[in-house]
Amino acid sequence: MADYRSTRRDFLEQAGKLGSIPLIGTAMAAGPFQVNTVPQIKGKAKSVTIPTHEFAGPRGAPWMEERLDFPATWDLHVMEMAGHNLPVLTPQQIADQCSQPIGAKSLGELAGGKKRVAISFDDLTRTTPAYAVTPWLVAELAKAGVDDQNILFIGSFGTHRPMTQEEVGRKLGPKIARNYAWLNHDAFDNVKEVGTTTRDNKILLNQTFLGADLKICISGIKVHQDAGYGGGAKAVLPGLAALPTVEYNHTQILTKVGTTGPVKIFKNDMRLDMIEAARMAKVDYTVQILYNDRLRPTHIWAGDIVEAHHAGVRVAAKTYCTPTFKDADIVVANAYPQNAQAFHGALWINYSVRDGGTGVLIVQHPLGIDPIHYLNNRLAGRSGATQFDLTDRRVSGAFGRGGGNAKQTNLIVYSQYLTRNMKNNYRTGTFFCDQWADVIAKLKQLHPGDPKVAVYPCAGMQHQEIELDG
Repeated sequence: MADYRSTRRDFLEQAGKLGSIPLIGTAMAAGPFQVNTVPQIKGKAKSVTIPTHEFAGPRGAPWMEERLDFPATWDLHVMEMAGHNLPVLTPQQIADQCSQPIGAKSLGELAGGKKRVAISFDDLTRTTPAYAVTPWLVAELAKAGVDDQNILFIGSFGTHRPMTQEEVGRKLGPKIARNYAWLNHDAFDNVKEVGTTTRDNKILLNQTFLGADLKICISGIKVHQDAGYGGGAKAVLPGLAALPTVEYNHTQILTKVGTTGPVKIFKNDMRLDMIEAARMAKVDYTVQILYNDRLRPTHIWAGDIVEAHHAGVRVAAKTYCTPTFKDADIVVANAYPQNAQAFHGALWINYSVRDGGTGVLIVQHPLGIDPIHYLNNRLAGRSGATQFDLTDRRVSGAFGRGGGNAKQTNLIVYSQYLTRNMKNNYRTGTFFCDQWADVIAKLKQLHPGDPKVAVYPCAGMQHQEIELDG
């Protein structure tokens, strides 16, 4: 494994080199700092190395690797996304691409004479490598005469939970998190109305962000099942919006219009509502990041929050797309890098598994499935339902949200971190394993012989070969 210090010196101050042999899928301590090496494989086996533990890897690394061993006679197919081997940007390339704005003036020009600067960033459920661009941002602002104490980073994660200092350090880089002020967006308070969209959404946004002289958003471009892709205007809505504004966008528009879906950007009413909100916020500059399966930047687009994002998604659609393996006996979907919302990765099981087959969902992250999502919690109890009612219902679809189908399939969830309430999110009859050897033993029981196996190593960011809608 590579030494990260050449490109991430500010982020990994004392990382050093990690071991060259990845952890095998077996029980580990429930924390991010595990040992580096494991014994070599005993006997003949086929192995797949997958990334796990996004932003919670060993010794501060943004990910760790785990080795999954399969019987040598199994028919194994590893389904990589098209851009899995793209080269990582150097610091100079990052600076060059950030300095070529699309649809906006340069950051230096925009920052001239400005006194108060707000920079938004997403949380750890959205694995944008913001740490890669924050050094350039603050350096450019300093060149323009902006005092460090007048730069404020704002966590723009809508109705997700607040972040801690340690988590912000992983996102922005520890030096940035220590030396610059930052705060969490509050979806319940400190908001100001700025108008109503053409889809009748009353837009209430973070008034601290609105009060800045210069407004900057950092975003990552990754598939989103409703808004097409992450990034762009999502930094404002839902990122910096009040709960009622987010709820309207995520329910009234999402459920009534029917234009939403993965990779849909240009004719997506949910996305268009977000864009109107971002225009009302008067965002001055954005940095949009395309990244690889190890959360390292491969391309950056800067400038206007809509135009730069549109340029990015046209490349993303050719980068994250993945062929769909059909009628597999076993489908292994690694929910990385969005374990907190593992249903994204689980969708690949539905796409690929045959009737009577088995899906294996890997959820390897200390946070497990993050249970704190204020909008989802609110909607779940809107009809007066209690947690007892929700547990009784369990998930009726095959693999969670968007997963219902007519197939009769098995589901195994492999994780060393899931609590009882997290397991209650899954349908009755789901098998839970905290050691990979137990997963293989169960698969041998369910599928004797030499089954066809499809492995999606980064299912949380891969998407099917879908054409853009414009």
